[in-house]
Amino acid sequence: MTLEVDKESRRGIIKNHTATHLLHRALKDVLGDHVNQAGSLVEPNRLRFDFSHFGQITEAELSKMEHIVNRKIWDQLAVDIKEMPIKEAKELGAMALFGEKYGDVVRVVRIGNYSIELCGGIHVKNTAEIGLFNIISESGIGAGTRRIDAVTGESAYRFLNQQEHYLKETANLLKTTPRESPQKVEQLHQEVRELKRENESLHAKLANVASADIFSNPEDVGGISVIAKQVNAKDMNQLRQYMDNWKETKASGILVLGAAHDDKVSLISAVSEDLIKQGYHAGKLLKEVATRCGGNGGGRPDTAQAGGKDPEKLASALAYVTEWVAAQQ
Repeated sequence: MTLEVDKESRRGIIKNHTATHLLHRALKDVLGDHVNQAGSLVEPNRLRFDFSHFGQITEAELSKMEHIVNRKIWDQLAVDIKEMPIKEAKELGAMALFGEKYGDVVRVVRIGNYSIELCGGIHVKNTAEIGLFNIISESGIGAGTRRIDAVTGESAYRFLNQQEHYLKETANLLKTTPRESPQKVEQLHQEVRELKRENESLHAKLANVASADIFSNPEDVGGISVIAKQVNAKDMNQLRQYMDNWKETKASGILVLGAAHDDKVSLISAVSEDLIKQGYHAGKLLKEVATRCGGNGGGRPDTAQAGGKDPEKLASALAYVTEWVAAQQ
C-alpha cells in the first residue's frame, strides 16, 4: 500500500514539475521576456511558481496563461531530455535560472517547439500525461515578485469539481441556474444599493425629527447655551448628522453628544464661531469628556470627535461639560 502511494506521489510530482516549464514559458509569452523564475515548489498535489514581475496581473492575463498551458497539454507535445555542452544549450535558447551555477555539461529539457530549459528534475514523456492545468491563486509576495499556485491532473479535476459544487449551491440559494447566477447576484446588489439609499434617507429624516428634541431646553451656563446629552445613535455618522443639524441652526452655544453601542462610546462636540473667539475649544472640551469614559480624542476648535471604552461612565462624563464650560469663564 505504501509503495502504491509513493508511486502516485511521484507521478504527481513529475506532472507538476513539467507543468512549471510550460507555465514559465506562458508567463513570458503573456507578460514579457522580463519574467524570470524566482523560486518554485513542486508537491504531489500542487505546484507553486514564483516569478519576477512589476505590477498587477489581470484576470484576462491569468486566463490566457492557463489556456496556453492547457493547449500545450492537449497538443500532446513530446518532452525530450538531453545532456549537452552549456554553450550549445544557450545557442538553442535554453532558459537558465537566474543565479544558478551550471557546469560545462547541462541537462536540457525541451517540450516540443514551445519550451526549452536547463533542468535536472524528472518529467513526463509527453505533455498529455499532465491531463489538466488550473491556476487556483495569484498574488504578490514582495517587491517585484509574484506567486502562482496551480494544480494539475486529478487535483485540477477535484478543484474544478468543487468549484462547480459551490456554484450549484449558490444557484440553489439564489433560486436560479448556474448560468444565470452572475446576473441574479448583480440584480441583488442593485436592490441592496437601493435599500441602503432608502435607509440613509430614512435615517436622515429621523435625525431631523430627533434633533428637535435633542436641541430643546439647552442649559444656560453663565449666559452660554450648552447641550450635553446622551442620544440613541447607531454610529459616529449619525452623531455627525445631529451635529450638522445643530450647526445649520446657526445657534450660539456648545454641543456635546454621546452614544453607547457595542460596549463602546462615541462622542462628538461643536462650538459656535462667536464662542471660539472667546476661547472655547471643541477639541479640548471633548478630550476631557472622553478621558472620563475610558477614551481619548480631540479635534479642531469648531468640531471634534472621540471614542470611549466605558459606556457606564458616559452619563457622568457628559455631566462634566457644564463644569468645564463654567471653569472657562
